Amino acid sequence: MSDDIKRVVVKVGTNVLTNKDNRILGPVLRELVRQISVLYENDVMVVLVSSGSAIAGKEVIGDTEISDKSIRRQVYSAVGQPRMMRHYYSLFHDYGMRCAQVLATKRDFDPGMHRENMINCYEGLLSEGIVPIANEDDAVSITMSMFTDNDELASLVAELIDADRLIILSDTDGLYTGHPDDEDSIKIKEVSFNQDVEQYVKESDKKEGEGRGGMASKLRIAKVTAQKNIPTYIANGKRENVIVDIVNDKEIGTKFIH
Repeated sequence: MSDDIKRVVVKVGTNVLTNKDNRILGPVLRELVRQISVLYENDVMVVLVSSGSAIAGKEVIGDTEISDKSIRRQVYSAVGQPRMMRHYYSLFHDYGMRCAQVLATKRDFDPGMHRENMINCYEGLLSEGIVPIANEDDAVSITMSMFTDNDELASLVAELIDADRLIILSDTDGLYTGHPDDEDSIKIKEVSFNQDVEQYVKESDKKEGEGRGGMASKLRIAKVTAQKNIPTYIANGKRENVIVDIVNDKEIGTKFIH
């Protein structure tokens, strides 16, 4: 494992954490935590940016009579967030590790007191060998202070802690020249931040609770982060050992560079 990689931000999307029926997958969470424990043993600290709270809440509540979409999301997330953390706490405990919850709104990254407070929080946790698990504070976020999605949050955290890598885990193997399921589509192995590849992206229709980020968002965020000299990957989160392999510089997913 490369000595120059000490801090990695891993963002895992809702589509990675769930099956086709939108149920949270325990084995996927376990594999995620196992890989983080492997990195930890090699002195690489991970910040995990985890989606899934809205889906986890919807699993508990089911359909609701709340008609306002934003309030409905707040309720689902408020119920689902402790459920997700219970999963993570238990799994990290199994591997002899500790984790912590860090919820944020976009204003927490603005220059000034809020940002300094965030830096202190992350640095304090990392110095103690505790894995921060970040998510948007949906319960209190207002529209003007919401992240576009958790891809944006992950990028901001990567910049905040001066990460050596950002890994965005999706349900596809990377960026393709067409739809990933098309035979003619070819996976693009490497993209520079100023390379025009946007024409390959098609927007997908997402159901409620599935998360706000699509490939267009991931592409935009990956380029922005790579421009800040943080190599960024888009890869398949359900691929075995994907995080460890990327940190070991194996050719996986699509790599975005400066």
